[in-house]
Amino acid sequence: MSTLIIAEHDHQTLRAATRSAITAADQFSESVDLLIIGHNVSALAEQGARLNGVTRVRVIDDALYANPVAEDLAPLIAGIASEYRAVVTAATSFGKNLLPRVAALLDLDMVSDVTGIIDASTYLRPIYAGNLNAKVRNDSAIKLLTVRPTAFEATPDRDTVSPIETLAAQASAGLARWISTEIQKSDRPELSTARVVVSGGRSLGSAEKFQEVIAPLANKLNAAMGATRAAVDAGFAPNEFQVGQTGTVVAPELYIAVGVSGATQHIAGIKDSRVIVAINHDPDALIFQWADYGLVADLFESVKELEQALN
Repeated sequence: MSTLIIAEHDHQTLRAATRSAITAADQFSESVDLLIIGHNVSALAEQGARLNGVTRVRVIDDALYANPVAEDLAPLIAGIASEYRAVVTAATSFGKNLLPRVAALLDLDMVSDVTGIIDASTYLRPIYAGNLNAKVRNDSAIKLLTVRPTAFEATPDRDTVSPIETLAAQASAGLARWISTEIQKSDRPELSTARVVVSGGRSLGSAEKFQEVIAPLANKLNAAMGATRAAVDAGFAPNEFQVGQTGTVVAPELYIAVGVSGATQHIAGIKDSRVIVAINHDPDALIFQWADYGLVADLFESVKELEQALN
């Protein structure tokens, strides 16, 4: 069974989520092709050719894809999909925007947010905000899957190199066009791949207190900053900080939840964390049911003491 992986990248580096998608596909595929679409991506192709599990790298390199939109990528991928038994991408904002469009063009079912592979047609995916796993079977001629990056290890590099093949570009569909990209500069680790995450909840009370309490602790631990949906909705933190089922799903080695109550949708986004530490004044907060370590205390005092202990 041959599978096509749609690579996600920033024109310089393949994202870790793509490495995880390769690991997932390798569990049920005899061969795995990696498709890289962009402009001046020869270096990316060389990176992909050294990834363990990749049989072949296919490249579409054109100025049209310097800043590609899903409306142009979807028909391109739909045209290639007939060569494969499965098309897989990571369940990131990129993959969630792209693969449903491919499914619509091909008039095929897709399975989203896969966290486990049983066989080539049967998968596990979370339901009810991660409280249950559903076993899903897809008998479509071409399987279309998005896989949760945190559920699969990132495939490593190897010494051998896979062949690289160039494919032709297609004309733009003209349905949408790129206007601009605003990049948020940050010295912090990327939230989705950080080893340590410090998150704050609505109990912090204001955007000023959120920064005052969460940022120094995150700095001490070289951690990414996160927030609950309630904190984001209240304006305490920007949207890109949101952790949970409707935000970023994380699986760090250490997750510190400060003033987080433990709403179901938030737990769904952190349950794969190796160690969860919760700080909350309410001993009945749901977060303590999931925490490996819990501290019932005033968060404003306890976080300061924790920072001092880390000096």
